[in-house]
Amino acid sequence: MARRLDVTGAGGVRLAAWDYTKPTGEGEGPKAAPRPPAPRPAPAPVARHPEGLLVPAAARPTPATTASTPSTQGVLLLHGLMGHAAHWAPAVRRLTGRHRVVALDQRGHGHSQKPAAGPFTREAYVADAAAAVEQLGLGPVTLVGHSMGALTAWQLAAERPDLVRALVICDMRASALGAASQRAWQDWFRGWPAPFPSLDAVRRWFGEDDPWVERPNPARGAFFAEVMAEHPDGWRPVFDPAQMLTSRETWVHDAHWESLAQVRCPTLVVRGLDGELGRAEAQEMVRVLPHGAYAEIPDAGHLLHYEHPQAWSEAVEPFLNGVLTP
Repeated sequence: MARRLDVTGAGGVRLAAWDYTKPTGEGEGPKAAPRPPAPRPAPAPVARHPEGLLVPAAARPTPATTASTPSTQGVLLLHGLMGHAAHWAPAVRRLTGRHRVVALDQRGHGHSQKPAAGPFTREAYVADAAAAVEQLGLGPVTLVGHSMGALTAWQLAAERPDLVRALVICDMRASALGAASQRAWQDWFRGWPAPFPSLDAVRRWFGEDDPWVERPNPARGAFFAEVMAEHPDGWRPVFDPAQMLTSRETWVHDAHWESLAQVRCPTLVVRGLDGELGRAEAQEMVRVLPHGAYAEIPDAGHLLHYEHPQAWSEAVEPFLNGVLTP
C-alpha cells in the first residue's frame, strides 16, 4: 500500500506523491501488480479512486498529507508522458526494503493538478521535481526517470547537483526527435476511438488494434487501462491529450546532450532491446556522462519497468545499492 503525500509544485500547482516505503516493523513491502502472462492476460485488477483515476488494486494508495520519515537515502520515481506514479508499483517491491521510495504524479498526470493554463514547460516539470525532493526531505536523492521523466531527472541533476545523489535514465533519448515526430503524435491522438465503451476495449485497442502496435502487447493495453476514468459516455484518459502534446512540444525539437554532459553524479542508462533508445545512442550517452554506466533488458520495450518489473529491478538494484550504501 502506498501513502499519499501532498506537494506544492511550481506556481502553486498541487501535486500528489506516493510513498511506497515499507513502514518499520512490516514484514513485506507494497505488493507488486501481477505481471501480465502471455499471450493474453486476464485483466489486471483495478479500483476506482474518488477522483476518477484507475489504479492497480495491488498498489491502491492510502491518503496522507505529509512525509513522516525524512531520509537521505531517498529514491524519487518520475513516470513518463501519459503515465502516473502507480505504473512503478510492479517494479518497486524489491527496492522498498532498503530505500525510501516515493513516486510523483507529475503535473497534468495522475492525481496531480491539471491546470488549464499550464505551464507545461521543461522548467515547470523540473521545478516540480525539485519541490518534491525538498518538501519531502528526500535529498540528496536518487532520481529514477522513465522517458520524459528521465529527461526531467537529468535536467534537475544538471541544474541542482546539491539535490541529487545519483540518477537512473530509463529509455529516453538525448537526440532531437523533430517536427515529424510531433505531427505523428498529433495524428495518433486524433485516431483514438475515445470514448471507449469498456476497459476491455481500452486494453484491446492499445494492446492489439492501435496502428502503432507491431505485435500484440497485453502489457501496453494494461498500461493505458490504468490511466482511464469512466464518464457518462464511456472511458476517457484522465489526462488532457492537448496538454500531453504541449508537454512534448517543449522538448521534442531539441537535443539534450549539453544538459546530459552537465550531470556529475553516478548515472545508469537503462534500455529495453525493443525500446525507443537504440544501443548506439545509449552507449554514447554513457560516454558523455562523466560517471555513466549501462544496462539493457532483453525482450523489453519502451515500458521496460512495467512490462518486465523483475528484470528491471535486477538491472537497477545493484546500482542503487552501490550509490545508496553509506
